[in-house]
Amino acid sequence: MTLPILDTLAVWWGERQAGELSIDKGGAMHFAYSPDWLADEKAPALSQAMPKQEEPFGDHACKAVFGGLLPEEGQRTAIARALGVSPDNPFRLLEALGGDVAGALAFLPQGEEPLQEFSKSPPEPLQKGALAELLDRLPSVPMLAGEGGARLSLAGAQSKLPVVLTAEGGIAIPRPGEPSTHLIKPEPGRFPGLAANEAFCLALARALGIDAAHAEWRTAAGKPFLLVERYDRISVEGKARRLHQEDFAQALGVPSNRKYAAEGGPTFRDSFALLRSAATRPAREVLKLADAAIFNLIIGNADAHAKNYSLLRLENGEVVLAPLYDLVATHMWKELSSKLAMRFGRAATLEGLDSGNVARFAEEAGLGAPFIRRRVADLAEAVRAETEKDVQVPGNPPEEVVVPLAEALSARANIVALRLLET
Repeated sequence: MTLPILDTLAVWWGERQAGELSIDKGGAMHFAYSPDWLADEKAPALSQAMPKQEEPFGDHACKAVFGGLLPEEGQRTAIARALGVSPDNPFRLLEALGGDVAGALAFLPQGEEPLQEFSKSPPEPLQKGALAELLDRLPSVPMLAGEGGARLSLAGAQSKLPVVLTAEGGIAIPRPGEPSTHLIKPEPGRFPGLAANEAFCLALARALGIDAAHAEWRTAAGKPFLLVERYDRISVEGKARRLHQEDFAQALGVPSNRKYAAEGGPTFRDSFALLRSAATRPAREVLKLADAAIFNLIIGNADAHAKNYSLLRLENGEVVLAPLYDLVATHMWKELSSKLAMRFGRAATLEGLDSGNVARFAEEAGLGAPFIRRRVADLAEAVRAETEKDVQVPGNPPEEVVVPLAEALSARANIVALRLLET
């Protein structure tokens, strides 16, 4: 039985409407591509999990793909409280937050078009005092939900906020319809040094030739935060333009609450298969994902789940593995689990690494075991060599965080190398 439609949002890709997202009286969501979008051979699908078709997609697919654009866990609960809606109602959350999300999409009420008034004047940067106050307020009002009309959203459980970087390097809140260019990640009180840890790990990845997001460690009134450049934005004639992206959970049609492999979420086998089917040049992207998995293992990032890997559609239409993001050596906090979000072979921790697990990971990746073994050894040696030098981290985070972290990562790289020799 088909229930009556209660409300509808227009789903925009840039300046074109790609379809409609609706909610029925039973609370289920539905998405249908617009006829014009279907008729245009050059118009891509919005998700690997939503190929172009005339038939509407149902609630499960909508929650995985569109619900996957929303904050998670405590962030989502706080936003819902601020907005006066249920945290289990992704449609109403997208209605309130969907103006600027990850990728190229925007969710707007029917009859409303993407605004362009922001382009007539430069953004107004926040003063340091105002920025520090903003960092203080974010835990209770994530994404500034219900304030200022900006309608912002990013997935994840950690506090963060999309912002615009001005020409002078200042930070501004996006105006309605304005694409954000960066995001800020305040350092939570529970995990001192987190911003410096992530800044270091991202810089280390780039030093090794691994494609990773650019980030700078900053402070506002003594409060540390990370300023991350958005890889899903490009500048065209001085104006920001959105690129489309989706994380692996979205692309595989898996809701955010099942992002961990142990909870039935995507595994490395699923992830490599996705890349082979979605990437324009899969052979190259598969090697990049293999390096990403090995690097996360070495640095001790146990939280590298399916929403921490993404597909990115470039301006020319090429689909690639997105630059790595959320690279954190989580093992530096003993209260955090050391179990890997995706097993490396059957290894759930670094201590479980052996030749059998290297061979199993290679099989899951569809690559040769000797090649993966060499790549593990090479990256372990590269991490050891780089951490024994002075890794250049934008913003110069404090040495009391960076020095012990570099020593710990060098030690982990040594463990990897020794385990390969023993087996």
